[in-house]
Amino acid sequence: MDLHIWYTVMSAIVGGVIGARARLGEIRSIEMVHKRFESFPGAFVKNLVSPRAKRIPINGPSTQGSQDMNKSYAAMFAPFWNEIIKSLREEDYISNRVERIFREINSSISEESLVITLTLKKLPLVMSRLTALTGLLTRNDPALAKGAAKAVYELYDVVTHDLVSSDLRENLDTWNILARARDEGRLFSRIQWPNDPEIKELVKRLHLLLTVKDSAANVPKNLEARRRLEFFANSLFMDMPSAKPVSETLPFSVFTPYYSETVLYSTSELQKENEDGISILFYLQKIFPDEWDNFLERIGRVSSTEDAELQESSSDTLELRFWASYRGQTLARTVRGMMYYRRALVLQSYLESRSLGVDNYSQNNFITSQGFESSRESRAQADLKFTYVVSCQIYGQQKQRKAPEAADIALLLQRNEGLRVAFIHVDESTTDENTPRVFYSKLVKADINGKDQEIYSIKLPGDPKLGEGKPENQNHAIVFTRGDALQTIDMNQDNYLEEAMKMRNLLEEFHANHGRRPPTILGVREHVFTGSVSSLAWFMSNQETSFVTLAQRVLANPLKVRMHYGHPDVFDRIFHITRGGISKASRVINISEDIYAGFNSTLRLGNVTHHEYIQVGKGRDVGLNQIALFEGKVAGGNGEQVLSRDIYRLGQLFDFFRMLSFYFTTVGYYVCTMMTVLTVYVFLYGRAYLAFSGLDEAVSEKAKLLGNTALDAALNAQFLVQIGVFTAVPMIMGFILELGLLKAIFSFITMQLQLCSVFFTFSLGTKTHYFGRTVLHGGAKYRATGRGFVVRHIKFAENYRLYSRSHFVKALEVALLLIVYIAYGYAEGGAVTYVLLTLSSWFLVISWLFAPYIFNPSGFEWQKTVEDFDDWTSWLLYKGGVGVKGENSWESWWLEEQMHIQTLRGRILETILSARFFLFQYGVVYKLHLTGKDTSLAIYGFSWAVLVGFVLIFKIFTYSPKKSADFQLVLRFLQGVVSIGLVAAVCLVVAFTPLSIPDLFASILAFIPTGWGILSLAITWKGLMKSVGLWDSVREFARMYDAGMGMIIFSPIAFLSWFPFISTFQSRLLFNQAFSRGLEISLILSGNKANVEA
Repeated sequence: MDLHIWYTVMSAIVGGVIGARARLGEIRSIEMVHKRFESFPGAFVKNLVSPRAKRIPINGPSTQGSQDMNKSYAAMFAPFWNEIIKSLREEDYISNRVERIFREINSSISEESLVITLTLKKLPLVMSRLTALTGLLTRNDPALAKGAAKAVYELYDVVTHDLVSSDLRENLDTWNILARARDEGRLFSRIQWPNDPEIKELVKRLHLLLTVKDSAANVPKNLEARRRLEFFANSLFMDMPSAKPVSETLPFSVFTPYYSETVLYSTSELQKENEDGISILFYLQKIFPDEWDNFLERIGRVSSTEDAELQESSSDTLELRFWASYRGQTLARTVRGMMYYRRALVLQSYLESRSLGVDNYSQNNFITSQGFESSRESRAQADLKFTYVVSCQIYGQQKQRKAPEAADIALLLQRNEGLRVAFIHVDESTTDENTPRVFYSKLVKADINGKDQEIYSIKLPGDPKLGEGKPENQNHAIVFTRGDALQTIDMNQDNYLEEAMKMRNLLEEFHANHGRRPPTILGVREHVFTGSVSSLAWFMSNQETSFVTLAQRVLANPLKVRMHYGHPDVFDRIFHITRGGISKASRVINISEDIYAGFNSTLRLGNVTHHEYIQVGKGRDVGLNQIALFEGKVAGGNGEQVLSRDIYRLGQLFDFFRMLSFYFTTVGYYVCTMMTVLTVYVFLYGRAYLAFSGLDEAVSEKAKLLGNTALDAALNAQFLVQIGVFTAVPMIMGFILELGLLKAIFSFITMQLQLCSVFFTFSLGTKTHYFGRTVLHGGAKYRATGRGFVVRHIKFAENYRLYSRSHFVKALEVALLLIVYIAYGYAEGGAVTYVLLTLSSWFLVISWLFAPYIFNPSGFEWQKTVEDFDDWTSWLLYKGGVGVKGENSWESWWLEEQMHIQTLRGRILETILSARFFLFQYGVVYKLHLTGKDTSLAIYGFSWAVLVGFVLIFKIFTYSPKKSADFQLVLRFLQGVVSIGLVAAVCLVVAFTPLSIPDLFASILAFIPTGWGILSLAITWKGLMKSVGLWDSVREFARMYDAGMGMIIFSPIAFLSWFPFISTFQSRLLFNQAFSRGLEISLILSGNKANVEA
């Protein structure tokens, strides 16, 4: 564990230094973009324009003067920059309201009539009138309304009669109305003083921009647009290979596996309301208010347009579906992003040809991008260099049953000329039962009529799905990819036009010098775009960003142990398809198929690099349950890697230092994570043993005399790892590098206030449980996490099903150990020492028990708490049966939780581990006042007799009346007699024997773990229990334990739900990012219906 800690710290430092040398984070704000904008054309031309185009003079003969060179660079840069801004407008990150004026002015520039359209010498007069108006409005005095109206009139008069020509005036739709109002004296006769705080702030900002000439404009306003422009601007100054002309660029393919996830949100899905009355569309409108306004402007609607009005137009309805889908983790978003590669290549080819003066285009003309998408030559050049294949495995079946996903995929084919879809076709035309079905791999595109046109059809020897679904999906369709490079893209990713322009540079890395061996996998940086709303999404986003940037930077160089951790890495296609492909698909063992491609490449003497001047968008899980399922899948995959041959072979291949680097960055990370939890268990069980044996005080005194502080050091290290301090170290370094020191400190403090330590401690339990279970039993499986919008309340029963065995049982076991320690242990210094020694353990208990409810939206709202209790009791008491799912019945869920115990080896290991629960009873019975100092074995035997008596009493009370219809009266009488007798017996024993009231609680402390141990053994040896007829009793005991655990967890939640301020505080805790952006998150949490009714 110490080595792991040292590695974490040192890798953060080294990664930060390497990132600083690579010039990451030089431009980290939009103000820096404005200040350095004049240097962008030169950097852009240096890196992203091919040498052939750079040698051609632009706009006249070249000169040696730097001013003329800068003008040439600006002329080459302008068309690209305009297309980037245009793409941001198309994506609704930037307002479209100035587009019309821009087109008019741009047309005037093209026709060399700008001085005719606009009287430019009148601009200072317009500025002075506008400054006077904003100056009045900033004084916040409604008494000045008359003066403001006059100022508006003067501004209007100057613009319409002095600045704008008569021809342009007549083109404005409102000109006639305004002219008539002016002639009648009604124009600006009444003006309403601005009262909206946001409008007031905008007026102040405009006045400041008009009066302070050197201030940087806060444009664009949208945070995502700003982030993208900042990163793109920063990347222009980073080291990258020079771009080759499009005709000489390496041809490449992009590859996306798809099964049955969301392609495009339907109208019904957007309008369907959840239990709180919240629809997806309502959610998106509140989370992305500025983008919604920009969307309405783009389609020609006013901001007050109702949702129902959009349904009246089929084109607007379709645009609405795409707008919503582009903000989710859908296939439509991924396809749009990846098709930017083709758009960038078409643009680059078009501008290169214009720079070279081909197609009768003079070199002296001002180069623009207008009409590039309709250039047949440029499109053909792009199609030669780029192929996008989406492997929709069951597309054929979806078409046959006319599933909506098939229609949506067909729509994507129609809208994207370069898109290709591969799928498995099953020929079932034969009627002979003895003739096997015939399978084909097919590739289709959309023809000119929008129908599927088959390009290739390959007959397969049989059913291709033999192993894991996703890698088999990739394997059958990889034959349809073309070119020298292959980028693997998941279906919850995104791409951007400005980043697609750098793909030519990235492909040149295959020819660059990266050591003794040429690169075989090019690692690419990712941006997680799902971290802007909730605290959980932010934690996950920061953790993932830290790994895909700083961590992989160090793994690639200097450690040389970076593997393939998933998309969007770029493979040397020829190298890999001749050496086993990119996807190992053996069932179970290759559940994490991505990393095996890296193993394969490294074992075959490949070289994996990492590059951060280009990025691809990535969606991540945003709810705690989604995150837990994802981490469970990854932890289970690492458990299978421990058992794989690939790890063994890599260990044999690597030298000592490279082997350690590889170990601590793959399976070793999970081993150390498990050791962190095991440290708590070893410490507490050791303390419990010393307390029961009476050696606690003597051992503590001897350790003090000898100066032995090893235990304290181990516990301190364990606690720091547990709460995520060392997980946060790379994050903090990344923050410092890319955001700055002050923002890094602020972000870290904010994370702590939002209980990130609770989240990381809970995550520790998830990884430990699934990794340990896989190592013990194998059988890791793919866990669908879902990629929807998760800002909804999760029911108590759903959380209990997911976390009962992974967290709750273990947390209650640790709590029992802590209670034993405080009851029977020795701590020098009393309560203070006890608190210091057990603080981390109690923190772990609280985090594991209550994190799912702390991070559950509306988790402490009284009405939802009542509904959760009803739902949980219904689930707990509902009988299972054939076809009943675990989410509907406790019995079905309980049986599902036992499925991992399959082998004799697993049963033996479970038996050994379950033996620890019997320590409690063995130790406690000798500490009772009733037993005194008697240490005979008979005392322990008598305790078992008492336990058997309690079991028999339990059986009497749980005996089903349905099985004894003739004896219901006798049964009830017997239960009453037993109840009275039990109470009387306890009272008599307390009164006439040394048994005390504390002894009763101590007995409960002893018997509860023993009962759980017996249950664990009974479940482990399920077949034996069924053969002796005890299985029904085992099931009822298990139900009682789950009911008890549920009540222990539910009681504090119900108590806190009585106080309304707790729910308000929790909402602020969970959605601080949204509150800080001024979003109406309260409307989402409280429900749309309530607000509409109000």
